[in-house]
Amino acid sequence: MKKQSQCNRVMQYMRDFGSISTREAFDDLGVTRLSGRIYDLKKQGVPIADSMEKSKNRYGETVTYKRYRIDMARSVTPIHDMM
Repeated sequence: MKKQSQCNRVMQYMRDFGSISTREAFDDLGVTRLSGRIYDLKKQGVPIADSMEKSKNRYGETVTYKRYRIDMARSVTPIHDMM
């Protein structure tokens, strides 16, 4: 069985769950540099949108992080044909 690339894993995750954060990429996919994979996907023409989210860390402090999703509004290719 051929090993799936990190970009393919990230794309499949966004297809399956709608979006992905850095924490989810690390915990679920073993991807340590999500922003790098998002950059690669954008270079390949995948329309990706992002938004900032807030949460509390284990110390009760507010932290912000980015969540990425496939931007269907800008997509000219059906999602199942991407990658």
